[in-house]
Amino acid sequence: MELTLTPMTEQELARLWEPLEVGYAEDLVAHRGMTPEAARERSAQQLREGLPAGAATEGVLLRVARVDDTEVGWIWVSLPGVSDAAGPTRAWIQNIEVHPAHRGRGHARRMIQLIEAELAGLGVPELGLNVFGTNTVAIGLYRSLGFEVTAQQMAKRIDPTG
Repeated sequence: MELTLTPMTEQELARLWEPLEVGYAEDLVAHRGMTPEAARERSAQQLREGLPAGAATEGVLLRVARVDDTEVGWIWVSLPGVSDAAGPTRAWIQNIEVHPAHRGRGHARRMIQLIEAELAGLGVPELGLNVFGTNTVAIGLYRSLGFEVTAQQMAKRIDPTG
């Protein structure tokens, strides 16, 4: 059973849009201290900005991962120069998701390897991503694939009463 990546359809994106928006908003609440309302608004805004034409947005690769006929996840990559994070030579993984029932089987690793091959074919020399510091599983995966830390954000909770 070989994992494949195929271009995402508008219908597939429509089905994934709300879970992506909600999931990112939850991460913003947990990791950036935003209120749920502000986080949901920011999440929706970033999605609209990143995918203004939906699945047909120029300069992005939206791919669905399948093993045989079963969808196991998806990946969204911005090509160089498309997003602020990407930069002039770096593509950027905006999001990668393996559906919960399919985790722990190496699908994320294979998705990244396949997208790297596609990017190499397009002449893109570099790939970047952000990962929340508490996501130790993902950090381990990315390091094992050769990603290196190029920036870090750090935070400390302060007790306002003491």
